[in-house]
This record gives sequence, structure tokens and C-alpha cells, in this order.
Amino acid sequence: MTHLHLAVALDGAGWHPAAWREPDARPAEILTARYWADLVTEAERGLLDFVTFEDTLGLQTSAFHLPDDRTDHVRGRLDAVLLSAALAPLTSHIGLVPTTNVTHTEPFHLAIGIASLDHASLGRAGWRPQITSRAADAAHFGRRTTPQLTDEDVRDSELIAARLRELFDEAHEVVEVVRRLWDSWEDDAEIRDAPTGRYLDRDKVHHIDFAGAHFSVRGPSITPRPPQGQPVVAVLAHAGTPYDLAAAGADVVFVTPQSRADAVARLGEFEQARQRSGRPAGDPIRAFADLVVFLDDEPGRAAGRKHRLDELDGSVFGSDAAVFTGTPGELADLLLEWQGTGLDGFRLRPGTLPHDLSAITGGLVPELQRRGAFRTAYGADTLRGLLGLPRPANRHARAGAAGAVR
Repeated sequence: MTHLHLAVALDGAGWHPAAWREPDARPAEILTARYWADLVTEAERGLLDFVTFEDTLGLQTSAFHLPDDRTDHVRGRLDAVLLSAALAPLTSHIGLVPTTNVTHTEPFHLAIGIASLDHASLGRAGWRPQITSRAADAAHFGRRTTPQLTDEDVRDSELIAARLRELFDEAHEVVEVVRRLWDSWEDDAEIRDAPTGRYLDRDKVHHIDFAGAHFSVRGPSITPRPPQGQPVVAVLAHAGTPYDLAAAGADVVFVTPQSRADAVARLGEFEQARQRSGRPAGDPIRAFADLVVFLDDEPGRAAGRKHRLDELDGSVFGSDAAVFTGTPGELADLLLEWQGTGLDGFRLRPGTLPHDLSAITGGLVPELQRRGAFRTAYGADTLRGLLGLPRPANRHARAGAAGAVR
């Protein structure tokens, strides 16, 4: 049996908006490094492939597209890249994948931030580029405006993608610029030969000279090539336009099926996007399905816990991803059933923290191990290694020294 890949998406006190009111929640510690260190070390104890950290350029909101004035939900968060860097020395195997906004952030800054994280973690960095979906966030920067989604738009992922198509086109360029900057230093550009006084081989540090519709970036990066060569790029995709972004530039795609049949359909749509992109068939992309999970050992307890949280919040919690309530064994059944659609793994969003994360590591993982479906030890030291992705050759090493810094 092919082993599943498993990741967790960490956010606040959990993905349910009332999660911070659970008896074992730690709302007073959400903005502390110790809180996140405890969560990530627990995820690593469970041998998970990676954790992702959410981030935005505005306060969290209940609506996808509009700010709100609610005071009964968690508001405020730490910068995802800086948080990941702080956690890197406290872990040794698990991948660290921060989310960054690419609409209001320069690609040069994104490239050196993720490259620095890869150096700090010794090759365990990933990156989830995300466009802005809220026009109000642009007011924090004052340089541009972005489309204002309507209540009608947000009922359909394709309508959202259509309204934000220009931002997705821009995101394509961001990913391309970032990848070129990661390659702007060849692997052996640093000589560090004290007796001869040669620290750097200037023929192996290259201008990228990128000129696109949205950016003109000369390069090179100020950060040497990351240990992985190219940190893992992961894209969350719900519709055709984001599928195109993932197909063209990602190593991992997160899809959000609501059923096994829906997983088949979404993977088919993604394969069509891959064919449109012209990406070689042999260039691997790992497909993960997102699921929000509420887990308890006793049948029915997880559903009861979610119902109680819904009553506290005053509404029934739903998500872009399917919501699962049940036992670790029942979740294992579902994951293995859906694996047959061609999925490589799952990114689980714990409904509450730390409860549902502990249920994943202490309940789901042992159950999958008993079935021979999940690793019993880490077998690689880099995120690419864990995912079975090759380390890419440097494009300049393949092409020769053209464009080297003089």
C-alpha cells in the first residue's frame, strides 16, 4: 500500500470560530511562540509531513470578502514567515509552510523570506502564495485597489476566480520571479576560501532580468540558493483559474472536495489545467485534499462537540472544505477510500486546538500505521524528501554562466 501524506493547517484556536471557548483552549497564548511551538512539536511527534500557517494582511473576518466588527471571534495573528523561522530550530523533520499574500508584497521580499526560512530549517521550508480576496486590505498600503467581491460572487468559486483573474495572473508572475531568484545563486557560488581571500564566485551569481506585465526584477537575490534548491510551493485551488496557477508553478495543490466523487471531478479539472500549462507529465505535483476535522474516540461525541460550538457561535459552522465529525477509525476509512481517487495526501484542519490535533497524532496516525498506510518514522530530512519530490537542478547550472554578475 502506498503511504498517505498528512499535513495539518494551523490557525488560531482551531478552524471553528468558537474554538477559543473550549475548556482546553489557550486563547491568552495564541500570540506567543510557546503556543505554536507546542502545536508544531506535537505535529512532528505524529510524523506529519508539514504544517501550514494561515496569514492575511487584514484582521480575520467572518465573511470571505468583507471586514467585520465582531468581538466574539479570535482576531489578530503573528506573521507566518517569522513564526515559521522561530519554530525552525525547535523542530528537526517536519515541514514549515507559511502563507503569504502576493498581491501587496514584493516578490523579491517573498523570495528572500522563504529562502531564509529554508536555510534556518535546513531544508524544511514551503510557501503558500495567496492573492487578496478582500478589497479593504488594499487600504493598508494605499498603492492600489483590488476588486470588491459581492455577496453573489462568493457563492460560487468560479465567480470569485473570474472577478480576481487579474490578481491570479499577477500571482503567476510572482511565483515565477520568486523561483528565478531562488536560482540566481548556483549551489557552489560560495567558495569561502580564506587563504586565497575568495568568498564568492561571481560567475555563479546571476541577474534574473525578469520583465513581465506586472513586475520588472533585475536580481540577484541577496540570499544564497536555499538548501532544497526550490522550497516547496503549495497552492490552495477551488476553481479553474487557481487550478491554472497551481498547475503552472506549484509542487503541491490543495483541493477541497465534498465527497469521493467530487474528488474525482476536481482532480480531473486539475489535470486539464496541468495539460493547459504545458508542464511535463514527469514533473511531479502532489495533490492533497483539505478536510476540517472534529475527532473523538467515542462515536457521536465529535458531532456533539461541534453542535455545542455551533450553539455558542450562533450559527452552523461550514467551510470551503468538507467538515468531518467522527472517530479516528472512521476518518481513516474515509481517507483510504478517497486515496483511491488519485490523491497523494490530506491537509487536515483541526476544528479545535489542541484537542483535534492531539486526536490526529494520537488516534488517526496510529490507526493508519496499523493499516500500513502511514510512515512509522521520518525517512528524510527535507520537505522535498518527505514528499518524494526531487531537488531541482539550478537553471543557470544547466544553461551555463550567461547573465552572471560581473
